[in-house]
Amino acid sequence: MKILVTGGAGFIGSAVCRQLIEDTDHEVVNLDKLTYAANLRSLDPIASDARYSFVQGDIADRAFVEDVFRRHRPDAVMHLAAESHVDRSISDPSAFVRTNVLGTAVLLEAATAHRDQLPSSERDAFRFLHISTDEVYGSLGPEGKFTETTPYDPSSPYSASKAGADHLVSAWFRTFGLPTLMTNCSNNYGPYHFPEKLIPLMILNALEYRSLPVYGDGSNIRDWLYVEDHARALIAVLEGGRPGGKYNVGGNAEATNLSVVETICDLVDRHAGANGGSSRRELIRFVTDRPGHDHRYAIDASLIESELGWRPRETFVTGLEQTVRWYLDRRDWWEPLRQGVYSGERLGLRQVKG
Repeated sequence: MKILVTGGAGFIGSAVCRQLIEDTDHEVVNLDKLTYAANLRSLDPIASDARYSFVQGDIADRAFVEDVFRRHRPDAVMHLAAESHVDRSISDPSAFVRTNVLGTAVLLEAATAHRDQLPSSERDAFRFLHISTDEVYGSLGPEGKFTETTPYDPSSPYSASKAGADHLVSAWFRTFGLPTLMTNCSNNYGPYHFPEKLIPLMILNALEYRSLPVYGDGSNIRDWLYVEDHARALIAVLEGGRPGGKYNVGGNAEATNLSVVETICDLVDRHAGANGGSSRRELIRFVTDRPGHDHRYAIDASLIESELGWRPRETFVTGLEQTVRWYLDRRDWWEPLRQGVYSGERLGLRQVKG
């Protein structure tokens, strides 16, 4: 297939592009706006491959998106382009609505028009895979896991915008017969992750002996998914998923935020050396919690396991070890970001007037 990957210069998108080129025979057209969190250096391993090409542009620009479909005539779309950081959605919700809701609608309309003019055999084979988040489901109590039928209950502007996009995708399948697929994943981590998210931020702060801010009391729980495992899942869904199907993707690796940060401290101490023998755990500081901070997420991934045979290969222990070692070895990738794009300051502290 020729696959149009939106957001392919981002964290998960770049992992998908690399895996598609390295492990399959598919062609990849990477469409990315190149916002602050995108990094073409994450595509260096495949940039010279003849089956890979890059197009810069905005998914909310209707004329541009329609032209991309006309010129490249994709057999499938993997839609990962999104504003994704909860703290930033508190500071600037409108950017999330524009990209995540309007951008998804523009893509769906263009994909439908493109599908409708294809020969019948190609029309039947066309797929639109929308990649979403478990945050659309809201917060879990101490027991249970999210399933594909869990009601939506988003808490943040980010999760609300992704919920809106999910509903649009479902509507396009029901109303227009567009052969859509949808995935909702747990928190990703791994190499090439922009350093505003918890795990890369804590790794780099710990490496530099900076404060390690933990929201609230650190008891919030997330289910962690290694990004390369997620990319494998997305390719499996694209190639074998049921049109109209929805699949939850999780790493079966629940951990409190505090335990994640403590483990990172121990790993950085081990691999980078401790200063005077003191543990980096001493850098942990509890700070005012994020507004609307969901307490617990956990994914039931039994459907994708039973239907498509996907399971995560990495445990949280093995994945986090690889991630820490990657950041210690790849200062050339993250240091320009720390110096020129995002230096580690707290985000989402919206000022209330009045």
